[in-house]
Amino acid sequence: MPQHRFSRSEFLSLTRLLAGTALLSTVSQAATPAPPKAGKPAPTWPTHAEFDAIRRACRGSLAGKVAQDPASELIAVGEWMRGQGVGGDFYGQGALIESFEKKLATMLGFPAGCYMPTGTMAQLSALRIYADAHGNRNVGLHPSSHHVLHEDSSHVVLHGLRDIILSPWTRPLLAADVRDSPDTLGSVSVELPVRWLGGQLQTWEQLEELKRTCRGKGVKLHMDGARLWECQPFYGRPLADICKGFDSVYVSLYKRIDALGGAMLVGSEDFIREARVWRHRHGGNLFHHYPYVASAAMRLDGALKGLPALVGRAKTLSEALAADPRLTVNPRPAQTNMFRLFLRGDAQALSLRALTLAKESRIWLGHFGPTRVPGIVDAELEVTEGLGDVTDAEVVQAFRRLLDEAA
Repeated sequence: MPQHRFSRSEFLSLTRLLAGTALLSTVSQAATPAPPKAGKPAPTWPTHAEFDAIRRACRGSLAGKVAQDPASELIAVGEWMRGQGVGGDFYGQGALIESFEKKLATMLGFPAGCYMPTGTMAQLSALRIYADAHGNRNVGLHPSSHHVLHEDSSHVVLHGLRDIILSPWTRPLLAADVRDSPDTLGSVSVELPVRWLGGQLQTWEQLEELKRTCRGKGVKLHMDGARLWECQPFYGRPLADICKGFDSVYVSLYKRIDALGGAMLVGSEDFIREARVWRHRHGGNLFHHYPYVASAAMRLDGALKGLPALVGRAKTLSEALAADPRLTVNPRPAQTNMFRLFLRGDAQALSLRALTLAKESRIWLGHFGPTRVPGIVDAELEVTEGLGDVTDAEVVQAFRRLLDEAA
């Protein structure tokens, strides 16, 4: 199975991204903090219950909203269904699920849609359909693709598809990557926005060129639109216009929408007919889908309506954080309601310190993870309704405390 490591060019690109900030100091210093002094016990992680209690006690979060307790969620779903006068489904057949499939397909500009219990299943189905139809099992991908990083290479193991990594890690996939590929591609899967680049997107002109290039080469173009909803304010166009030119699109129903789970795959009538067969083959045609579908249907419109304001807030907050020379924001300015924050330190120590600050300030800063540059960590920050009444100034002050006390 292919291994996807940081190339020299990618390492240098990330180094240039961080250069000129306090993250890469010209003064000789340790890349990671010194070990705890003798006799001082190392901090320990809280239990899952303690962790959950700390987060629920916070008045604002930069890592998304805190989910309702399960019982309240199921009660809300039941009350919504009763109020709408809708029933359930049997093996994916029923008025609720069928009308929701049609609603999303129309919203995204396609003739048909198929509810899928997971995004992995949706994307596997799409890529397999294209491989079988054209006899080409090469799939063009970005190195941070869900297929590569988050789906255990299931497209390779289960379906015999072959990764063709087209672009460097440090930018979105572009038309030139497809045009210049030495391999003949059967399909290309593009994530909009790119999560591991802090929600970066192609410009509208770059996106349109990518569509034209794939169409001209006879390459099927699939969108990994797990967070597609968050792109609309950046492009300033209807979702159907953004999706036009893609052969198929997958969207998540729990990312941003905050449903119990699930995904939607949209495409042509023939494509969706085949997708339903692959859903069955993957074991995904559950006896009942309706709790998941209802939890998405009851939230969709409200979730989308609030996005422009959240993207605007992400821009102002990211700029406020970037004013501290110890922090690097990517992208800048923020393009969606998410962005990534880079800083010096040890991931575990900073995450534990953030937990302590969460108890003291009741602001949840999120989790810090190591990057491929020693001594540099990052955090994925997301501006949602979960930030509550916490101000930008309070967030900036919380990060200052984190950095000052970790020094």
